[in-house]
This record gives sequence, C-alpha cells and structure tokens, in this order.
Amino acid sequence: MPSSKSKQDVPNQTEIYRNMTGEERMMIAFEMSMREKELRNERIRKEPPEWNEQQVSRELLRLEFLPAPLPKGF
Repeated sequence: MPSSKSKQDVPNQTEIYRNMTGEERMMIAFEMSMREKELRNERIRKEPPEWNEQQVSRELLRLEFLPAPLPKGF
C-alpha cells in the first residue's frame, strides 16, 4: 500500500545531517566506526578459529595500521 506522504514531505538524509550540530555528526561517525571495529573483530575471531588471543590481537593491529599481511613466522 503506498504511503500517504509524498517524497517531498520526508526529509532526505543529507538535510537531516545538515541540521545536526557538529558534535552530533561526530558522535554518529564515532558510533559507526566503533560498530565497524566490532564487526571486524568478530570476523577475525571466527575466520582462523585455531588462533590464540595474541594472534587475533596482532591481526587486529595489522588491519588497523598495515596494508598487507605480516610475513609468515612474524
């Protein structure tokens, strides 16, 4: 069933962001960044299930700061 509101009655996301304070936009960006890190951490912990906590931590740091995988035996 079509909505009774026209497209013009619903503000677009850009307008919503423009009406926010800088602090509100920064908080949204921070929350999105934290959620992305949580999802990445979950993925890393599941991909190689045999990794111990040190190996997982090392891979998380690598993903944060290095563009390529660490060499074998590092």
